Amino acid sequence: MEQSQIFEIIQWASLQSNCKDAHCIINKLMNNRDYKNFGREQYYHIFNRGNRKADIFIDNSDYQFFLLRLKQNLFPEEDKKVRLRPLPVNSFSLISYCLMPNHFHFLIRQNSDIPTSKLLSKICTSYSKYFNKKYDQVGQVFQDQFKQVAVDINEYLLWLSAYIHQNPKVAGLTKNLDSYVWSSYPEFVRGDNYGFCEKNIILDQFKNGSDFVNFVESSFEIIKNKKDLEHLLLD
Repeated sequence: MEQSQIFEIIQWASLQSNCKDAHCIINKLMNNRDYKNFGREQYYHIFNRGNRKADIFIDNSDYQFFLLRLKQNLFPEEDKKVRLRPLPVNSFSLISYCLMPNHFHFLIRQNSDIPTSKLLSKICTSYSKYFNKKYDQVGQVFQDQFKQVAVDINEYLLWLSAYIHQNPKVAGLTKNLDSYVWSSYPEFVRGDNYGFCEKNIILDQFKNGSDFVNFVESSFEIIKNKKDLEHLLLD
């Protein structure tokens, strides 16, 4: 990807976020937020947070269990000993993700006619049972229905890869994105972590890994300045 293209994508995101009415970009995204609108080969930004904005990940084992359930549902053929009702193989592709203390983000492609709600239901129901049992709680762990925004243009797809990965730095949880192990960013830049994202969908659009890192790092100020709008997406 040429430097001019990187600038154009960042400029695109900046323009989208600098409407005269700060809510206009949110309204644009809300128009694509339809839980009944599922489609084969469609990309989605999926996110949700804890009920009453409470933390959903308390310690490292919570993050690990959530990622385990995510992986088991994405790749049921790899662990046949697990007593889960698996979805058909290759139903979904995970492009990128980030787990934060009280919310999560997925960038997912639906590969079949099975809707993303099936995947999210299996992951979140299993995690909620684990969480409530571990912390001796009852009731909802997650806030209502998950949120989903259809990704219709490639510029938005690329921008989301930066936005999702920048979450922990913008929130002050880390100064170096590649040291935050609860996102797919280390997998993108070093090839480690769990290694279950189809990252080439993003990386193949850049000259090399350094080009991608530059793109993500260049997005920080824009994302930081507009982070105050995220609560409107999560509500």
